[in-house]
Amino acid sequence: MATITSETTSNGLAVHRIPIAGTRAITILLAFDAGARTERAEENGMAHFLEHLVFKGGEKFPTYREVNEGAERIGAVLNAYTSHDLVAFHITARAERALEAADLLTDFVARPRLDPEELDRERGVVVQEIARAEDQPSVMAEHLIDEAAFGDHPLGRPVLGPAEHIRETFTREGILAFRARRWAPTRGGAFLVGNLDGLAEADGRLEELFERFPARPEPEPYEPAPALRARVLVRERDSNQSHLRMSYRPTIDISDPRQRAALTICSTVLGGSMASRLFDEIREQRGLAYSVNSFAHAYADTPVLQVSAGLDSSKCVEAFVRMREIVSELRVDGPTDAEIERARAFAAGARTIAFENTGAVARYAAQQAIVYGEDVDPDRAIELLDEVSPAEIRDAAARIGDGLAVACVGPQTVEELASA
Repeated sequence: MATITSETTSNGLAVHRIPIAGTRAITILLAFDAGARTERAEENGMAHFLEHLVFKGGEKFPTYREVNEGAERIGAVLNAYTSHDLVAFHITARAERALEAADLLTDFVARPRLDPEELDRERGVVVQEIARAEDQPSVMAEHLIDEAAFGDHPLGRPVLGPAEHIRETFTREGILAFRARRWAPTRGGAFLVGNLDGLAEADGRLEELFERFPARPEPEPYEPAPALRARVLVRERDSNQSHLRMSYRPTIDISDPRQRAALTICSTVLGGSMASRLFDEIREQRGLAYSVNSFAHAYADTPVLQVSAGLDSSKCVEAFVRMREIVSELRVDGPTDAEIERARAFAAGARTIAFENTGAVARYAAQQAIVYGEDVDPDRAIELLDEVSPAEIRDAAARIGDGLAVACVGPQTVEELASA
């Protein structure tokens, strides 16, 4: 990979340039430490609602129609996402239209009009999004496991928030106050990924676009993650299918990228591939689930290892018991050498394939820089998976622990799972 450069504009926004050879496209992503984790209880859902609202127009492109037509005129694709960690906005375009893409993106993200009429219209759209999520048992299971693991902490609340907040309590003034409090350039970043040739002769114009964001005071720190809430929550639903989630809190040091890489490989051994222990036994050998997997994630101050299954409700308790045993076996005995080598190759290969996409690299870089304060080089992420030793991987497995939170959407009861 060509040289990655990072610089800071006058307003405190870090700008990272990550060239990727062999692509005709560029992704420009703007992100802030202003995800759902940074909301106060009465603001739950506001970070995501604000993400919607900025697309309604800025100063140069003052309406949603002009934003959308502006993207289409330069052949670009716009999108955004809100997680517990971040809010981010991105545009992917042909390299020769890079400066125009940056002009469009920074206009409505840095200078949104937040028109009151558009705000009220968008309420109904987001309420429908919440209703759609509540109609999907797998999505509700994700919300429920966060609540089971983190309780009323911001990490335990859904990113979308409750519909009554959207319909009744969010005001334009409150949204502006949240944005002023959280969208600080010093806690954000701009990430330019892909073919950067279109910016070769920008002559300072790009920096001027990023300086559209006003300098703001450093935001207040996030509320530290609580200890694991080892409890069982069930959303009873009359259905032939159940959606089971199990959340562990490994005692790894998440400030160490090697330990995070080791946990990723452990998760791959456990349920991250079709050769994994969970997939092989729960699906292939026992036929207990049509979908079973695991994934590891690290917030800024705590890791999570989540195990998930979608299955016939009559098999839910049997699967839950055996899945818990499989996790315990991995913790006690550790992965075999053969499992480590397969999982290492699979995890590194999956990361390599994902990084063929400029958007995936941009999202990775934003997480690295803003959440962890680490190197944004995607090659380093792959190298870590290749380098981490079998001893480090077994140590990560031993740190998974046996405490867990459980969530289920289906016809089960709390008592049925708690006593299993």
